[in-house]
Amino acid sequence: MKNDLQRALPVAPCPALKRIGAALWSACILAGAGGLLRAAEPVTISEDTNSYTLANGMVTAKVNKRNGNLTSLLYKDIETLGVGANASGHPAGYWEQAPGNAVAKVTIDPKDNGGQRGEVSVKGPSGGVDLEIRFTVGRGVSGLYTYAIFSHQSSGGATQIGESRWGAKLNPQVFDWLSIDAQRNGLIPSAYDWDHGSPLNMKEARRMTTGNFIGKAEHKYDYCAYQFKAPAMGWSSTRQHIGLYFINPTIEFLSGGATKDELDGHLDDNPGGDPTLLDYWRGTHYGGSSCPISAGEAWSKVIGPILVYLNSGPTPNAMFDDANRQAAKEAAAWPYDWVAGVDYPHKNQRAVVSGQLVLTDPQAATSNLSNLLVGLAFPDSGRMDWQNDAKHYQFWVKGGADGHFTIPNIRAGTYQLHAIADGVLGEFSQQNITVAGGQNLNLGSLVWKPVRYGKQIWDIGIPNRTGSEFFKGDDYFHWGMYLLYAQLFPNDVHYVIGKSDFRKDWYFEQVPHCEDPNNTVEKGTGNGRGRATPWTIQFDEPAGLHGKATLRCAICGSSGGSIAVTLNGQSVGAIREPAYNATLNRDGIGGYWSERDLNFDASLIKAGGNDLVLTVPAGGLTSGVIYDYIRLEVDESAPPAAAPGVQ
Repeated sequence: MKNDLQRALPVAPCPALKRIGAALWSACILAGAGGLLRAAEPVTISEDTNSYTLANGMVTAKVNKRNGNLTSLLYKDIETLGVGANASGHPAGYWEQAPGNAVAKVTIDPKDNGGQRGEVSVKGPSGGVDLEIRFTVGRGVSGLYTYAIFSHQSSGGATQIGESRWGAKLNPQVFDWLSIDAQRNGLIPSAYDWDHGSPLNMKEARRMTTGNFIGKAEHKYDYCAYQFKAPAMGWSSTRQHIGLYFINPTIEFLSGGATKDELDGHLDDNPGGDPTLLDYWRGTHYGGSSCPISAGEAWSKVIGPILVYLNSGPTPNAMFDDANRQAAKEAAAWPYDWVAGVDYPHKNQRAVVSGQLVLTDPQAATSNLSNLLVGLAFPDSGRMDWQNDAKHYQFWVKGGADGHFTIPNIRAGTYQLHAIADGVLGEFSQQNITVAGGQNLNLGSLVWKPVRYGKQIWDIGIPNRTGSEFFKGDDYFHWGMYLLYAQLFPNDVHYVIGKSDFRKDWYFEQVPHCEDPNNTVEKGTGNGRGRATPWTIQFDEPAGLHGKATLRCAICGSSGGSIAVTLNGQSVGAIREPAYNATLNRDGIGGYWSERDLNFDASLIKAGGNDLVLTVPAGGLTSGVIYDYIRLEVDESAPPAAAPGVQ
């Protein structure tokens, strides 16, 4: 297959390219999947009463001057946005908040830089803050950048930023394939199929009754992903062979750090079912995040720039691969040197923080730190920590198994250092890390001594902030997994320490047991209630124990209820679950994480066989809990715990 340049030349490309002048050759760039070579045209900006139009020969974008909406985005003469009669909900391309009484202007005039770059701005007040929205097009860039600057003056009153995102409703006549990650990458039901689907137990879920997906339950939350792991996500067309992707060059401006699960793409649940793409920086999902602003507080945050990348290729997978390669290039180019006039430090104004975490735990099987994640975040305060902070910047990297880490591109400020790793319960934390702009900081060796409450008696799972290692935990993103539990475990979970395998014998979520044989994954609605669900953990203890026992439950999915705990038929209390984080009903594997510990008298552990039972109460089928990890520890030197209670 000939590429664009080959089709334009009467002879083979290599001799022809030799005859191209040096100036023209320097303007040729590699653009889109398949490596198409084309001459990079200069950027232009034109305007009329209502809109700016930015173009570079590859993309043409139209921006509304009154509200900052992206009303049109052409690629290969194809309208990619859902601007027709079927457009639903928000307009085509939008930031969640819009400026009022907007002032529009050109912030980078391509006439001043030889057509290398153009940028427009729409700015005005919005919900107690000032909001500026910018769109940027570069020469030879197959797409456009957008970013938003939120600012609150010291003269302003108390307010907060609600749910906030950059999003787009795409052309349903073009896009039919959604790519989030390796597992969520395929054809999606059509808008017609969505509109004619049968409602299930929540407005975002329907069972398809037409098209190629008859019988499939389509749920928009099945396309959520960890933002740290998914820098590029988007839609493509199997018919017109083009793709549109959002690329985050960094997660520093997003909420929740390296473990934040968020909604990325889906069919719009409004009539019309437009293909939808979302980039949340202040999301409400899986435990959510917050951005409160006090009266008199001077605050600002730059969200982005985010690249809206457009490409073409023979298959959706080829285009998705190309988008991920482009994401790596964008990450290497961060921070962009062309951003100006806002609080956005450039490379020489940022710092690198490095060090090594040294795990010190005599009871650990290894000192290696598997899947080590290290981050700098705003110091924990009150109800806000790094997991739910959307107000400040965070900087996270994956470290080495030997504990070494290097965090680049950090803004000047005072931070709290956090680290988590698979196999280590809890986190490492160190406050008062002061970073000066342009000055690198080596923290040296940092001793990580995880919390222990005594000798480990047994454990179930792997502490990794999700339930992914448990049965079906690697295939969780489907509507109705809480119905599947009753089919797979009709007699509930009975787990024998030393014999059972948590990968096969421990379901990834403990939910009320559905007893209606008609309410199945294949044909049920998910409505109704289930009976209480007891899970039994059987373990042998060679000799009786004494002192204080601690049952440590790391929980990553919660409906906000409680878990009754008995040992050998006697109540030892109950575990109050963390606040509701919508992980079970939104088909997640890990939301806001916390540990709940239950202390009891260790003398209740008898010599020989013991049965510890965890019971979630009867209730709605999407209530219950997702465990990250469970461990029993005993301190025989401590006095027995107090009488049972809720902890």
